[in-house]
Amino acid sequence: MKKIILFACILFASFKTFAQQTDKDAVKQTINIMFDAMRKGDSTMLRSTFHKNIVFEGVANKKDGTVALDIDNPNDFIKAVGTPHKEMWDEQITFNDIKIDGDLASVWTPYKFYLGKTFSHCGVDVFTLMRTPAGWKIIYIVDTRRKGNCPE
Repeated sequence: MKKIILFACILFASFKTFAQQTDKDAVKQTINIMFDAMRKGDSTMLRSTFHKNIVFEGVANKKDGTVALDIDNPNDFIKAVGTPHKEMWDEQITFNDIKIDGDLASVWTPYKFYLGKTFSHCGVDVFTLMRTPAGWKIIYIVDTRRKGNCPE
């Protein structure tokens, strides 16, 4: 009888853990599809990960030493991804922190960006996603960019 109770407790704990991981896995999947689309140069696949009102911003260090917030046009990025280019765009990320509250998720991912096999730059991407009837969609991306002091 003790074995049955122990097994039931383990099964319940495993189910609860699995249920908590499902949203995180779905959020990761959306972001991974975005980067797979970049590597493939597939603008349709890329657009499928974005909410129609997505916002793109970047924290930029200017040559004069000031810091500015650059606002980018998501449609320009989508078009650039889908336009044939010589080298594959390969952004390699590490999922460091994923937080979910209901239908809102926030994700912090250090990255290194390569043009083909050549290192270009690194930084951090911060994603905000929203759960929709079609699944998790990216609603906001802000990033940093630098050439050195990259994450391992």
